[in-house]
Amino acid sequence: MSDSTVMIIGANGLLGQKLVEFLSRGTTNNLVLAGRSAAPSVTVPDAVYVELDIGKKQDIRDAVTLHKPDVIINTAAMTGVDACEGEREQAWKVNVTGVENIVEAARRENARVVHLSTDYVFDGKEGPYSEEDRPEPINYYGRAKLASENHLRSSEVPFVIIRTMVLYGIAAEVKSNFALWLIRNLEERNPVRVVSDQTGNPTLVDDLAHAIISAVELQKTGLYHVAGREILSRYDFALKLADVFGFDRSLIQPVTTAELKQPAARPLKSGLVTLKAEVDLGYRPSTVIEGLTILKGQLSRGPKRLPDSAPIPGRKR
Repeated sequence: MSDSTVMIIGANGLLGQKLVEFLSRGTTNNLVLAGRSAAPSVTVPDAVYVELDIGKKQDIRDAVTLHKPDVIINTAAMTGVDACEGEREQAWKVNVTGVENIVEAARRENARVVHLSTDYVFDGKEGPYSEEDRPEPINYYGRAKLASENHLRSSEVPFVIIRTMVLYGIAAEVKSNFALWLIRNLEERNPVRVVSDQTGNPTLVDDLAHAIISAVELQKTGLYHVAGREILSRYDFALKLADVFGFDRSLIQPVTTAELKQPAARPLKSGLVTLKAEVDLGYRPSTVIEGLTILKGQLSRGPKRLPDSAPIPGRKR
């Protein structure tokens, strides 16, 4: 992938920043960073930054025409599951129309597209799921993400779709995620309620970024499931986090999904089978303890102040 131009849309987000970090290390790639903010969260030498809104066709067309990327990695999305349920027009604009705009621009410039999707395309009745299993989304977020997948599949653009779930990690000025929400509350000794009936693979953002880069470098196409090694409940994940960080387990109270009365339905028995990614991409997912230990080390070296925003327990990518 040397001497390629890689555009990362959503470069200021958690995954976007991790991709920028890894791709800027000792490579000859030309990086074009794109996001909605007027300036990048982290400045990278020799990288170009573009302010754009993926919901605006002209923004995407102008940026792609000007910079002519070989690969476009789309990490931008509206991921708040309940927000998508209540703000369907905005959710469709970002999660579907935005992808349509990227695909059209990529086709004009002969670029490849890497697109991030979610386990929420499944109903969560018979997980874990492989790439061959039939999607059956049960909320608007999942339906929109599936629509974006289908548009990409029906296009003539070379693509990789990577489904992931329960993404966690730390980067500069990012919104909170499940692990950071837990850390903030438990270190302040606030009791937390965590769902015990939603299962899946918590995924360290570093692992996901490495898999995406491998897919690009190996010029793969198609659909891949990329998630953590272990499938467990959110409650059990929270207990392991408490152990790794030395927090009080008794602050963590198990609840059922029904008790939370969230606007959007959640898949319960979910999880992603990652065998295809392990074989094709050399993907080696972390265990929960390994991932949380890495996160603990990053927090000790990096930003000391955690994001203020607190997602609802069970919120997914």
